[in-house]
Amino acid sequence: QNAHYVYFENSSSNPYLIRRIEELNKTANGNVEAKVVCLFRRRDISGNLNTLADSNAREFEEESKQPVLAEQQKHQLKHRELFLSRQFESLPATHIRGKCNVTLLNETDVLAGYLEKEDCFFYSLVFDPVQKTLLADQGEIRVGSKYQAEIPDKLAEGESDNRIQEKLETKVWDPNNQLKDPQIDQFLVVARAVGTFARALDCSSSIRQPSLHMSAAAASRDITLFHAMDTLQKNSYDLAKAMSTLVPQGGPVLCRDEMEEWSASEAMLFEEALEKYGKDFNDIRQDFLPWKSLASVVQFYYMWKTTDRYIQQKRLKAAEADSKLKQVYIPTYTKPNPNQIMVPGSKPGMNGAAGFQKGLSCESCHTAQSPQWYAWGPPNMQCRLCASCWIYWKKYGGLKTPTQNKPRPFSVQESGPRGHMTRQEVQGMSPFTRNEGRAKLLAKNRQTFILQTTKLTRIARRVCEDILQPRRAARRPYASINANAVKAECTYTHTHTSAVPSLRFESIQNVLPKATKTPLKSKLVPRPSLATIVKDLGKSWSRDHHSSRHLSSCVIVLLNRIVVVVVSAAISAPLKLKASRGPPTPINRNQASQPRVGQSLLGKRGFDSVSIVFS
Repeated sequence: QNAHYVYFENSSSNPYLIRRIEELNKTANGNVEAKVVCLFRRRDISGNLNTLADSNAREFEEESKQPVLAEQQKHQLKHRELFLSRQFESLPATHIRGKCNVTLLNETDVLAGYLEKEDCFFYSLVFDPVQKTLLADQGEIRVGSKYQAEIPDKLAEGESDNRIQEKLETKVWDPNNQLKDPQIDQFLVVARAVGTFARALDCSSSIRQPSLHMSAAAASRDITLFHAMDTLQKNSYDLAKAMSTLVPQGGPVLCRDEMEEWSASEAMLFEEALEKYGKDFNDIRQDFLPWKSLASVVQFYYMWKTTDRYIQQKRLKAAEADSKLKQVYIPTYTKPNPNQIMVPGSKPGMNGAAGFQKGLSCESCHTAQSPQWYAWGPPNMQCRLCASCWIYWKKYGGLKTPTQNKPRPFSVQESGPRGHMTRQEVQGMSPFTRNEGRAKLLAKNRQTFILQTTKLTRIARRVCEDILQPRRAARRPYASINANAVKAECTYTHTHTSAVPSLRFESIQNVLPKATKTPLKSKLVPRPSLATIVKDLGKSWSRDHHSSRHLSSCVIVLLNRIVVVVVSAAISAPLKLKASRGPPTPINRNQASQPRVGQSLLGKRGFDSVSIVFS
């Protein structure tokens, strides 16, 4: 059954999604949904994984000896590379926009051939969206010069072969032996009888095959016949010696294959894994049967295909497939794209009378004429694509030629060199792009706010300060605080200092010691006057700068005048312990540059503003 790869459209401006349809299901309301496997483009993975993909591509080009490509071809070839995943999702069938072809990259493929075909993609790596990893696909078909057998030259007539045959091959059967076919058949019957008797003596086999009929059927499998024929070869086709080898002194030889070695529970695990992973034996062994070897799993699969169990499951799957939808009619999508740039008075599908719009050019091919233009990228950039380049963008997820504007304009990762959008870019893409809207945004940014914390919050900053490290945490707001360590420290402190029966992390006040009943006495420290402080500053200034005595004297005189004026104003003005709360002063937007004098945030009194004029 060929896999069906299709385009899905989930956004009018983003490229199509490429998905592989697994099955079609009809919902209760009559709609058709497709269960699909997700494939990812280069634009969908991180920069580190893109670097890993580039390294893998270079190794492939060196090993397969690819022809040299031009820069534009290398640029377009990245748009044809996909990454397979194990992720499934369900999408409405009405979002299908067309079919495409996706193949596993092979060493015999020529990369330039993918550029010559429309809707043709390739993949070589598997992307895990959860673990964010890229791994090589295990299902690679080994085709190429290094996987081929080296055929020696044909010997000339009369030339002898000097090679040592024993090192080249192992002889397991000689058709020119002295035994006749009836004698060989009789020996094979004896080998089956010995195998049946050996299963009757073995306890584990008697439990798996409780009846004589089941034991005889198990003894008739190929493993018994191979052992019998190998015994004849080792004993030089002597029937007497071969008989004694089948039944040595310790008892009859029991030969069992993988089908008989596996238990019923292991066989059920294998069937469950086969239903989930298909014939991916590496994943089957890793996730379901890690105690089995890969060779054992492969041998069991081919033996399991010969059983009635496989035939029954095949019939059930065929009946289930008949009940499901095999095909669905998808009408041609004819709705206009919202990104079309329409000229007033023009008909849909035509951008201008002759498809020409003055002052515009395609961002990809730089043409100035197109039957239809499409808006591409952020609105503030005002980029345009012609009809041909728009179809290329939707199908392949990039532009035909490299451009300064990244081919991922809708991805946040491509907005700036630092991996995030700048404030100017955000404002340019915000709804406040007009002048009046920008004025509103600036006025809103000028408003200030105050964050008043509770007493409990301020106390919490002092608890476990060595673990919290508030100064370090303030400089690194993105780093998480180890709340478990804080909780453990609080629990330890509570256990050794208090007898409270339950302690929560939120109740930090239980950890602190109880407050004293008598208030603490505060000691008043006399503050020196402002004139004394200024004079001391002047003395230190003059002491440190001997070479600028004249400048120091001028500064001291100037400071003395400031002190006299400030002290006189402070003496004459009464002390205001708390500013009166009057009506709020409205913000004058035209006086944004004037300094504001408001109430102190910490409740301390401030000096009144005094205008000083120097003569």
